[in-house]
Amino acid sequence: MATPNGAQLRRRYRLATRAVVGGTLVCLVLSVWLARDWAGARAFDQLRGSAEESLALQIEALTGVMEKYRLIPPLLSRRADIRDLFASPGRERAESMRTLLMRVAGASGARDVAIADIDGNVLASARGLAGTQTIARSGLAVAVSQRRLGRAALRLADGSRAYAFASHIAGPNGHGNVGMIVVMVPFGAIEANWSLSSYPIIVTDAHEFVFLSNRPEWVGKPWKASEAAPGVAPLSYSAGEFMRVPQAANARYVEASRTIPILGWTMHVLADSAPVETARRNAALLAGLAVILAGMIAFLVVVRREMNHARIRREKAQSMRLERLVRDRTAELSEVNVALRNEIEVRRLTEEQLRETQDELVHAAKLAVIGQMSATLSHEYNQPLAAIKTYADNAARMVERGKTAALPDALARIGQMVDRMSALSRTLLAFSRKPGTALVPVPVEPVVGEALLLVGQKAKKAGVAVTTDIEPDLAAHTGRIRLSQIIVNLVGNAVDALCGGEDRAPAGARIAIVARGDGGRVRIEISDNGPGIDPAVREKIFEPFFTTKPVGSGLGLGLSIVDSVVRDLQGSVRVENRDGGACFVIDLPAAGRQVRAAE
Repeated sequence: MATPNGAQLRRRYRLATRAVVGGTLVCLVLSVWLARDWAGARAFDQLRGSAEESLALQIEALTGVMEKYRLIPPLLSRRADIRDLFASPGRERAESMRTLLMRVAGASGARDVAIADIDGNVLASARGLAGTQTIARSGLAVAVSQRRLGRAALRLADGSRAYAFASHIAGPNGHGNVGMIVVMVPFGAIEANWSLSSYPIIVTDAHEFVFLSNRPEWVGKPWKASEAAPGVAPLSYSAGEFMRVPQAANARYVEASRTIPILGWTMHVLADSAPVETARRNAALLAGLAVILAGMIAFLVVVRREMNHARIRREKAQSMRLERLVRDRTAELSEVNVALRNEIEVRRLTEEQLRETQDELVHAAKLAVIGQMSATLSHEYNQPLAAIKTYADNAARMVERGKTAALPDALARIGQMVDRMSALSRTLLAFSRKPGTALVPVPVEPVVGEALLLVGQKAKKAGVAVTTDIEPDLAAHTGRIRLSQIIVNLVGNAVDALCGGEDRAPAGARIAIVARGDGGRVRIEISDNGPGIDPAVREKIFEPFFTTKPVGSGLGLGLSIVDSVVRDLQGSVRVENRDGGACFVIDLPAAGRQVRAAE
């Protein structure tokens, strides 16, 4: 294809410039119209949603207040002393009822509480704000005579507005209606809460008249044109999707309204439409600026393209040089990627080797524990076996000599030794059994005894005295085997700490195990009078493979296992220095008392 000359290029770019200007003008008009419409709809929806949220909250608050007062009249109408007022009316009884009504009004926050006969004549009133004429004109007597809960909006003697709930008072033996009890709810407190809202809030009755609002000047006027008030100008007029209120400087609002079925009212929340107009104006301005900016950019692109056409050949040469440079850099990056892959493979192999080494260490720790247990069991079994041998020899000699009087005692002692060996076997089987996952009530004292069977010989051989102080019938919500593992590990570590790398501990070395209930928790303390824990390493002792023992004396897994098991049991373990030695405090969930052993 032939390359265009200079005149053809200039004519082509002039046509392109005119197309850019014309397209910009068309896009400007369309974008302003579309952006204004879209932003206005979105702002309207957001404003409507905000008004709906406020409406829901206010309805819940109003319904809650009214529901509290709605229940008071039916409850008071059942009182015998109130019914007796109609059976034997008198000044003294009316005065006592007034005292009762004042207490009810003060406790509930009601504006007034009154007792009237079935015709509306007031017999007693807490504050005297509701007269006979007020109740008689309210229409409450009609609803009460039908044994329905009466409702009415009243104007009290002091000029304040209130909403009344009325309930009938049955005659003797529950027949007929002798009177009513009326509770008046103050509107002032409700409107005072609404005054904190930035939205105008109104409540209208069935005739669309406003009787509650945080705009006092709107009260008593029709919200919309109503047949109940012909010729009276309403507060609002429809203006498309908005409501126009002339008394608010012709402001336009977004209305959210909802009927309150129980009360028969309609609540309206109004949100000022100014954000909608602001959103439309800002969207139109931004869209126009964006289109103008895009048109200017397009115009500059055309001009720049025309100016840069002369440098195409030089740019081609530069692009070739850059392509060569990119190829060289790509080759270097490929080599780096290969090296990185090799390094990743080496690290992966190293991690696998580390995991294998850790598994071997854990296995070695298990073998060490098995060795300790074997030595303990050998000692524990040798003693009963030697005693059994001795008692059996004595029994044989008694039989030979015909002295059978002491024979039952010897046989009984042999039985005791067998029972001891059986208990030791059960303890070993329980310790070797895989712990269950369920947490059940476990008595603490027997588990501590079983654990001391396993490590007691080690402590005795090292010259360490082990004492226990366990609250009777104390039970933890845990697992028997896992709790035994915790005690074995901590007591074994305490013995090692007291020995300090030697075969025997210093004279007076002791370990104390104390267990107490603390509310809904069980607190187990295992303390010794050894050298304690260095504060510099206290935060690290529960980490795997961390140990302060000499090389070859331990792998540092015991306390890590204890921490892991305690966490699984929904508890915690901590260490502190106390009386010169170390004290491990275990906190576990408590269970009920007088329980049997779990697992």
